[in-house]
Amino acid sequence: MAVPKRKTTPSKRGMRRAHDKLTSDAYVESPDTGELHRPHHIDLKTGMYRGRQVMKVKERV
Repeated sequence: MAVPKRKTTPSKRGMRRAHDKLTSDAYVESPDTGELHRPHHIDLKTGMYRGRQVMKVKERV
């Protein structure tokens, strides 16, 4: 059975865990509507992507 030869220091443990943090999702503001949407994704409110209409949007009641 493998057993560590030395105790892992808090510094080394912290360096190993440096990439485990949670990050919040990024949002950008749409230049024409001002709505927030994910970058490189379709704006679901308008159906626009990179200045082009790529999706039909249903009318909301």
